[in-house]
Amino acid sequence: MTSIPSPAIVAQSVTKRLSRRILWLFCLAYILPGFLGREPWKNADVSAFGYMLEIFSGRSSWFAPQLLGQAAEGSALLPYWLGVWAMQLAPRWLDPAFAVRLPFMALLVVTFLATWHGVYYLARSPRALPVVFAFGGEAKPKDYARTIADGGLLALIACLGLAQFSHETTPALPQVCFTAVIFYAVSAMPYHRALAAAAFLFGLMGLTLSGAPSIALVLGLGSALIFSTDAQFEDNKKDAVARVDRVRYGLWMLFCVICAAAVASSYNLWRLNASVPSASWSDMQTASRLLLWFAWPAWPLTLWTLWRWRRQYSSLHVALPLLFAGVAVVSMLLTRSSDRALLLGLPAMATLAAFALPTLERRLSALIDWFTLFFFSVLGMLIWGIWISMQTGLSSKGMLLIDKLVPGYEPTFARLPFLAAILGTLAWLYLVIWRVGRHRTAMWKSLVLPAGGTALCWLLLMTLWLPMLDFARSYSPLVQRVSETIGKQTCVKVYGLNPGQATAFAYHGSMQLQPLQSTSPCPWLIVDADAEQSLSTVNMSAWRFVTKMRRPSDDNEDVLLYRRVN
Repeated sequence: MTSIPSPAIVAQSVTKRLSRRILWLFCLAYILPGFLGREPWKNADVSAFGYMLEIFSGRSSWFAPQLLGQAAEGSALLPYWLGVWAMQLAPRWLDPAFAVRLPFMALLVVTFLATWHGVYYLARSPRALPVVFAFGGEAKPKDYARTIADGGLLALIACLGLAQFSHETTPALPQVCFTAVIFYAVSAMPYHRALAAAAFLFGLMGLTLSGAPSIALVLGLGSALIFSTDAQFEDNKKDAVARVDRVRYGLWMLFCVICAAAVASSYNLWRLNASVPSASWSDMQTASRLLLWFAWPAWPLTLWTLWRWRRQYSSLHVALPLLFAGVAVVSMLLTRSSDRALLLGLPAMATLAAFALPTLERRLSALIDWFTLFFFSVLGMLIWGIWISMQTGLSSKGMLLIDKLVPGYEPTFARLPFLAAILGTLAWLYLVIWRVGRHRTAMWKSLVLPAGGTALCWLLLMTLWLPMLDFARSYSPLVQRVSETIGKQTCVKVYGLNPGQATAFAYHGSMQLQPLQSTSPCPWLIVDADAEQSLSTVNMSAWRFVTKMRRPSDDNEDVLLYRRVN
């Protein structure tokens, strides 16, 4: 095999290890906000919770989730099963909305672990290693790989698009988790063959049952092709994978793909929502804007990696993440849920961003630091400033903005979230001082501020702004308004409600919902305003219109209340 020179020139002095304790605390500070204390948000989050409740109560099949006759969007099964199992195992005093989040918290932890270890083993591959110095002093392989892996995890946390979707109980998080597991399995195959082989099957099955069998098929076949044709490990005696072994594990990957396809066919999971992308300028602008902010700051570093490692596109550490990222981008262009499709590529983009670190020029690194410092500091001050305006009423402009964006919201103060926000802000200030002082030679230094800034702003939003976000993004205020008129724990007929609305009335209002066509003698009827015109096809002689209720923070989401007259 012809030796290809590595663009990474790394001394041992820059492979300083990021403390495991600090890294774990940092990850927990990112994971917990968004899972703790909030209500189910519209639309996908609360809808998924509704299907879980239906399965848990026995009103829906495990293999065809339905809510008031409406089937779940997509073909996912496993995410709903995880929520149901969590409610079955949880004590009765635990809120079901929080119980279903526990397995999803674990999935986010697995995503981080799989990404870190995937990057680590890719960085240990022979072609990914830095140049060997003539008189020694180059980075040791394991230290180098550990440093690259720290950078990859920081790059993943820094991605702006990860924050919201990774904290929802929807199929999006299981999909990105099992994608990361597949990514880890292929990366670790030369080092932990049995564990990696099992993880590959586990990841493909999980991704298939999470509603993405087509992506599982493409990733499985692509991974098998890349691994079975990659010959770089044959030159490494310690971690040698003979050609026969590569073919054998390639055949195992194909067998796993066949098993995943069989499972998808057995449960009728093949539901393609793809469409030919439009070539219009507006659609291209929309896709470009989504990619720019969703994958920031990974995408500019990814482009840098593709340029500096351009001679090694066939190497495992470039080809594998490029495959995963490319599949995600193509899925973004072909599907309606473009942002959730792009989410699957973030671990791979973070990996490519990490491999930019050993080739990053000092001026570019300083530019990233200064831009990040300015951007997140200003954003953090803006979040604090608006919150202070809400609490004190000192800024008339701030209050006018809040009244315009969230009409009807009454500010509240909570001591514990306030203290968490204070600690997060102090940690950010300490991180800035620490970054410009100690560890200035650490290779992952350019990703510390982006990851820290993203975690800070997410923490501030999920503490200081959480009551306002709950008011704006949940159905609880609407349910409260309706309950003041009809009461709670009431039999109610519904017509035209989407799954999120139906779940909110059942969960927040403890209402017993029945379709309008049912024979139950319920005294009240709730109709979505958008379905009012279709009421002309229904016999409404037994119902009298009472009032129209509006969700306080949304001018376009009203419900109509009717009362039975006989």
